[in-house]
Amino acid sequence: MKERRARYAIGDVVRHRVYAFRGVIFDVDPTFSNTDEWYNSIPEEVRPTKDQPFYHLFAENAETEYIAYVSEQNLVPDTSAEPIRHPQVDEVFDVDEEGKYRARTDLMN
Repeated sequence: MKERRARYAIGDVVRHRVYAFRGVIFDVDPTFSNTDEWYNSIPEEVRPTKDQPFYHLFAENAETEYIAYVSEQNLVPDTSAEPIRHPQVDEVFDVDEEGKYRARTDLMN
């Protein structure tokens, strides 16, 4: 399996290409790094390949907030400029004057 360079970075706001949710990326795996049980629960006709980056998101839809694990092929940039309401965002990110999510520097020590 050849690893691909990640298209998105920590702090990027993205939305799912098919399903109605969006989120901010808080971690990136260079290739699939979840359980086979999780992977096999995805319907085969929409199951992504494992040899691409997978992203951990503080995600939200119209009803709730949650953690999502999404393949790169299923993400597109979110250009809505709406803030992410997930309750854990403030634990990991500061939001700058332009509304961009930046990893909190006090967590780096």
